[in-house]
Amino acid sequence: MGWGEYPPEYNARVHGPYDPARYYGKPDTAFGEVKVGELGGWLGRRKKSPTAMAQAVSRAWWRWNHKFTFPRKAGIAGPMQLICGSMFVFYVMNYGKLRHHRLYKYHW
Repeated sequence: MGWGEYPPEYNARVHGPYDPARYYGKPDTAFGEVKVGELGGWLGRRKKSPTAMAQAVSRAWWRWNHKFTFPRKAGIAGPMQLICGSMFVFYVMNYGKLRHHRLYKYHW
């Protein structure tokens, strides 16, 4: 599968219009329904290539968009999630610099 192509599992006659938020591969047990003893086998059936990881992130992004930004009367939840998520990411990125400020004395 190359960039910009449909997944090989997608068949327009069977699946209808293409939805980027849907996984067209063989359905498997949902993560929430996996028992602890079956977790190793479930993880073994996952694709672990960088392409598969990028596809999973892309599907999650499209699902998030369909839920929070594409509805006609979308509220403030989607932008606030992006803002709070970016604040957390930048805090983690700058934690090495910020942790030294705990010990500073701000007086003369």
